[in-house]
Amino acid sequence: MENAAKGTDKGDGEFRTPISEEREWEAIGRAEKARNAYLKLLRRMTPNRASRVRVPVRPEAEAVRPGSAVTFVPPIEDIDVEVLETYTVVPDFAYVRITFNNATSEYLYEVIEPTLSEEEKDLLDLVKDTLHKTLGYEWEKLTRLDKEEYLRESVDSFMRTRGIKAENVTKLRIGYYIIRDFVGHGVVDVLMRDDLIEDISCDGYNVPLFVFHGRWESIRSNIIFTSEDDLNSFVVTLAQRSGKQISVASPILDGTTVEGHRIQATYSREVTTRGSTFTIRRFKNKPFTPTDMLRYKTISPEMMAYLWMGVENGESMILVGGTASGKTSALNSLAIFIPPGAKIVTIEDTREINLPHENWIPGATRTGVGEKDSEGRSAGEIDMYDLVRAALRQRPNYILVGEVRGKETYIMFQAMATGHSTYSTMHADSVKSMVNRLENPPINCPRILLTALRNVLIQSQVKVGNEMVRRMKQIVEIVGYEPETNELITNTVYEWDPATDRFIFKGHAFLFDKIMEMRSLTNDEMMSEFDRRVEVMNYLVKKDVRDHREIWNIVNSYYKDHEKTLARLRADLAAMEVK
Repeated sequence: MENAAKGTDKGDGEFRTPISEEREWEAIGRAEKARNAYLKLLRRMTPNRASRVRVPVRPEAEAVRPGSAVTFVPPIEDIDVEVLETYTVVPDFAYVRITFNNATSEYLYEVIEPTLSEEEKDLLDLVKDTLHKTLGYEWEKLTRLDKEEYLRESVDSFMRTRGIKAENVTKLRIGYYIIRDFVGHGVVDVLMRDDLIEDISCDGYNVPLFVFHGRWESIRSNIIFTSEDDLNSFVVTLAQRSGKQISVASPILDGTTVEGHRIQATYSREVTTRGSTFTIRRFKNKPFTPTDMLRYKTISPEMMAYLWMGVENGESMILVGGTASGKTSALNSLAIFIPPGAKIVTIEDTREINLPHENWIPGATRTGVGEKDSEGRSAGEIDMYDLVRAALRQRPNYILVGEVRGKETYIMFQAMATGHSTYSTMHADSVKSMVNRLENPPINCPRILLTALRNVLIQSQVKVGNEMVRRMKQIVEIVGYEPETNELITNTVYEWDPATDRFIFKGHAFLFDKIMEMRSLTNDEMMSEFDRRVEVMNYLVKKDVRDHREIWNIVNSYYKDHEKTLARLRADLAAMEVK
């Protein structure tokens, strides 16, 4: 009895406790019984609708395209509705149709997904319920591809173990919604995967979601949260996936999704009377590049060549413009020209900048917890000011600040004055309004310190014809300071002419003077170097080189041996023209 109570040594070094072993087997037995009881309950719940489901393939679904029977795109029956565009977002599964109602003069962004029969809906609910109860902590550690594969196998296993007989198309439809809701972004997943969407806006429940479309601008969608509880739950999920919390106690959220999209949300009716709201600012998986700016005529090849030379030589720049003018996209494009090996530190509220460089420290602010102190800071809070100060201790060659608007700006200009190449964005519409913002609270930057800045790039969203487009309206150099008048001395290098939609060189660039002096170049040599870079920009457009890493490789190759690189690019273009 004594040995039994204390455990026994089997002689091979393994020590067993009979009582613990017995309890272990009891726990396993209880778990197995619970599982079996749950399976029996499911079978009892669905004796006819799920246990022996056999859903026929609807013949009209074949109208989507040859080989696709998953999603049926219904025809337009209203004679007042005109189809403007239809395209695929998820092949065979999800489509987008843009329509215009001539009677109401309204555009509609219509999401078309697989239509489920009542039997399929019931089966989907059962699979979801099972997955909600079985997915554990380890689930979050899996990659997206692993999650999708696991979910597909789970759908097959669910039907196989329960003897469910269903057509393959039914499995595909259910698998689509399972992946959409468990891995994707639920009802807004198609919008999140549509590269033409820039913004997604929900203004409350029972209100259609609005999207900002790259071609059709702000238009209403066919997606509506009809339940306040469903909308609240969706907003909470958004917060959790961004690594933050939103609640009645803290009803405002600013965050970033795993993919890098910016989220702003409010919870319930605490601060918005229509219920929970959210705005998602989408960013492309592939960052904006110089080729994109040239293709959209946001900038000319000559302007891009000028800025390329400025970035290479460490000229500090600020991009100014209004909301949605493309400031951050332009900043990301210019950063490609930073020489290889240079140490880069980026500082942002939410991650937007995406660089191909290896020697890069991406920094992001962090919200605090608990009550704010007398300075308005919570415990553990890391703001832009903290990150800019820390960046100066990291010996960077280039500092990129997503947007300046507070006391961090003063530190940033001090960094410029001490030789750090700094790039940032700011909300302003001219050099004058920029200076006014910088000089006044909360920034309070002395005007004399602004001379450390070399270039101001003014970008705006304007209307050309019937289209809203983005244009870099001016590139302005800050060349000095007049103490008697307390005015900055500026020189406009390039300017956009709205009448002709062309960019005009204003006659002189002090940047060229500086480079000629630094490198001991003649004026002809300087112009030859400029022309070569314009040639590279034209090559990117003609060959439609849009991948940021491919562009970066070309730029790096040019830095190493410009003659060899140009010869290769010219040969490539000549071969293309022969074909």
